[in-house]
Amino acid sequence: MSAIARILTPTGATLVALVLVVIALWFGAAIGETSIPFDVVAKAVANRLWAAGYPIAAIDEGIVWSYRLSRAVVAACCGASLALSGLVLQSLLRNPLADPYIMGISAGASTGAVAVVLLGFGAGFLSLPLGAFLGAVLAFLLVSLLASRAGKGSAAIILAGVAGSQLFNALTSFIVTKSANAEQARGIMFWLLGNLSGVRWPDVWLCLPVTLLGLIVCLLHARSLDAFAFGTRSAASLGVSVGRVYCTSIAVSAVMTATLVSLVGSIGFVGLVVPHAARLLVGTRHNRLIPVATFGGAIFMILCDVLSRVLLKGQVLPIGVVTALIGAPVFAVLLLERRAKV
Repeated sequence: MSAIARILTPTGATLVALVLVVIALWFGAAIGETSIPFDVVAKAVANRLWAAGYPIAAIDEGIVWSYRLSRAVVAACCGASLALSGLVLQSLLRNPLADPYIMGISAGASTGAVAVVLLGFGAGFLSLPLGAFLGAVLAFLLVSLLASRAGKGSAAIILAGVAGSQLFNALTSFIVTKSANAEQARGIMFWLLGNLSGVRWPDVWLCLPVTLLGLIVCLLHARSLDAFAFGTRSAASLGVSVGRVYCTSIAVSAVMTATLVSLVGSIGFVGLVVPHAARLLVGTRHNRLIPVATFGGAIFMILCDVLSRVLLKGQVLPIGVVTALIGAPVFAVLLLERRAKV
């Protein structure tokens, strides 16, 4: 157990992480191509929420409230959902490489969303988030079936996930190439790399409840996820309803991933790196691990969004590019540290 885990109780770890998320949101609303002082950010939020009446420039208040803060909240929800989904998949499958991106869930959600937009699947009855959810579920079912046929072991699961991910990425590219015009193709390909530019407060009211619901469900299953560390047979012998916990956790992960993919596109490395970093900080007990990984994912995504706006002057990088540029080296460091401890 790490020193931080020995010092902090689960409640203390949650409170510390929540405070850091609030600070990250503050930074996300203040920093950009045009920097806005932190006190102006606080006054703009107070004016909107409580009609405080602080005398600040209307353009600054508009940038903070209508653009940057809503974007930062969606980024936080995205990072929290992906990190939580990755943690759940790693715990259930007992595989440190499992995450929504590698397991094909993100790719399936992208295919479902693109099929609804360009092919009109559902004849108007399927919304974009629902199409993404169905694609995510289909991808996971296909990966699970392929893994079960390929044999037992974590290697089979990961290889099946890579195959499924490549298949659905190819389907997405095929649909875009066949059905989209040049402008649609450019917009969709940019969206698939991760794009927060178009999100506003209505998107917050979609993703925030999904993220909170997923966090609550996972916290309720924290002790069951602890039992999965010893395998499904051991979990069943400890009284865990393996089938129910497995189906519920996978469904929650699929819903969170699909909702966020439908809003911001497919983003990698968050669900892979953040859970491992959280384990290094607070250990493997899920009552501590779940809130720290969730809020850690939120902080990581907000900071990546800030970097996407300031790295290139006058341009906004796709956030998936930034997460990969940061996530890949961080994951390499975590692997080396893990090997050093073995």
